[in-house]
Formats: sequence, structure tokens, C-alpha cells
Amino acid sequence: MLVVAAQAQSVLEDVVNAVRNSNVAALEKYYDNIVPITINNTQSAYSRTQASLVLKDFFTRNVPKEVTILNSGSATANSQFAIGTLTTTSGVKFNLYVLLKSKDNLFFLQELRLNK
Repeated sequence: MLVVAAQAQSVLEDVVNAVRNSNVAALEKYYDNIVPITINNTQSAYSRTQASLVLKDFFTRNVPKEVTILNSGSATANSQFAIGTLTTTSGVKFNLYVLLKSKDNLFFLQELRLNK
């Protein structure tokens, strides 16, 4: 169980760092077949390709300056979450929520929310 928790924490750090660096290619490693993304309270479930396009567009318009994680942990035995703030280079702040779930011993991005 400890190995799974360590793996989940590592994946969570990778995902947060990918958001911090607007690195969509790094996020793609953790996509499942459907990627739920919420931006400014508009939620949609995207294919892997669509999710990348949506996030590239978001990061082009909202270049991250800083990501601060306020809380993180396990939602259930097979999931990890992080809650924080993404501050853009223009000073706009977004609430950030990341949820990962385990499937076949791998962690996938289950939800990504970026709301003003």
C-alpha cells in the first residue's frame, strides 16, 4: 500500500509541475480515454486529443507564473487530489483542483479544474 501511495504522490507532483510549466505533453501521459476538464465552471469530457488542444489554448491565454498547492492527499484508497491556486503572468488567479485515480496499477487524471 505504501508503494501505491508513493507512486500516487509522484504522479500528483508530475501533474502539478506540468500545470506549473504549462507542459501539456507531460500531462498527456496521465490522460485516460476520456479527460474531464472544467475551465471557469464549464465542464466537459474530452478525448485525449481534444483535451490537449483545450489545455494548450488555456495556457496560451493564461501563462502560469506560479502554482501554490494548499492541500493534497488521498480522497480514497485509489485516488489522490491536490487543491491550490494557479497565478498567471498577468496576475489572474485560478483555483486549481487535480484528481487522480488508479486503474490497472497506473494513475490517470480523473479531473482537472481551473476556475476563477
